[in-house]
Amino acid sequence: MPSTHDTDRPANPATKPRTGPATALADLATNPDSTDPAATAPVTDPATTDPATDIFVAHRDLLFTVAYEMLGSAADAEDVLQETWLRWTGVDLAQVRDQRAYLVRITTRQALNRLRTVRRRREAYVGQWLPEPLLTTPDVAEDVELTESVSMAMMLVLETLTPTERAVFVLREVFEVGYDEIAAAVDKTPAAVRQIAHRARKHVDARRPRTTVSAREARAVVDSFRRALETRDPQDFLDLLAPDVVLVSDGGGIKRAALRPVVGADKVTRFYLGGSLKADVTVTTEPTVVNGAPALAVRIDGELDGVMAVRVENGLVSGLYYVRNPEKLTHVMAENSLTLR
Repeated sequence: MPSTHDTDRPANPATKPRTGPATALADLATNPDSTDPAATAPVTDPATTDPATDIFVAHRDLLFTVAYEMLGSAADAEDVLQETWLRWTGVDLAQVRDQRAYLVRITTRQALNRLRTVRRRREAYVGQWLPEPLLTTPDVAEDVELTESVSMAMMLVLETLTPTERAVFVLREVFEVGYDEIAAAVDKTPAAVRQIAHRARKHVDARRPRTTVSAREARAVVDSFRRALETRDPQDFLDLLAPDVVLVSDGGGIKRAALRPVVGADKVTRFYLGGSLKADVTVTTEPTVVNGAPALAVRIDGELDGVMAVRVENGLVSGLYYVRNPEKLTHVMAENSLTLR
C-alpha cells in the first residue's frame, strides 16, 4: 500500500486528511496497523505525485459518493476507496480510454463485494439500522438531486433493494452511467441491466420520499423543533409533529434505542419525553447539516449523544432519524465532500 513513509511512491490519496476531534478515530479505522494516525495521514505533494495519483485524487469525491450511496456507511466507503486505489495503481493507464468510467467500475465492483458482506452483518444488527450520517459541505445542500439521493429517507429505501439492484439504480438514476458501463461493472449484459434498472426504479418510486418544502422552510421547522427538544414541552412537540410521524433510532446495541420504528405524534412524544431521557439531564442541540439536509446534533449534559436528521413535509416533522450508535458518529465532526460529477 502506498505510504508517506515510502519516499519512492506517492502518498495514499484514498483517504483525505482530516481535522478536528474525529481525526484519530477515522484514520485508525482506515489504517488499522498504524499507532500514529498523524504519521500516516495522506499528503498530496505535487513534486511526488504521479499521473495515477492525480487522476485518482481528481475523482475521489465522486468515487466516495458512489461507494457511500451503495453502502450507507462512510467507513465502508473509505475501505472501498482503499481497495480501489490498490487496484488502480496496477492499471496500465495507456490502455484506459475513460479514466473516470474505469475508476467507477472498480469502485462499483468493490462496493458490491462489500455490500454482500455487510448485508449479512446487518441482519444480526441490534435494533434498527440507519445509514452513517455525514456532515456535508454547503454545496451539497444546494444540489437538490444530490441531497435527495443521500437523504436518510432515500438511503433507507435503497436498503430494500438487492445488492445488484442497488448498484444498477445508483449508477443509472443518480450518476447517469450508461447501460454498457453498468453492465461491465456488475458483470451483466446490457439487456439484463435495463431490466434490473426498470425493476429497481419501479420499486424505489413506490417508496421514494417526496420533498415538497424549500430549504428555508425546512430550516425554520427544524429550528422550532430544536427549541421543543430543549424545553421538552409536550404541546410544543405535538404542534410540530405530523400525525403519522415516524421516529427511527439507531443505538447499535451500545446505546438505548427503540427496537422498532415509533409511529404517530403521541407515541413519538411519549417515547422521547417519557422514556428516552432522564428528567435530571440537560439537553442541548446544535443546528447542523447532515447528508445535505438540516439536522441537529444532540448533547446530553454537554456530551454528544447523537445526530438527528429531520424530514419535513407540509410544514411539519414527518420523519426523525436519530443515530446514537457512537461507532457511526465519526463523520459528523469534519465536513465530507460529495458530488455527482
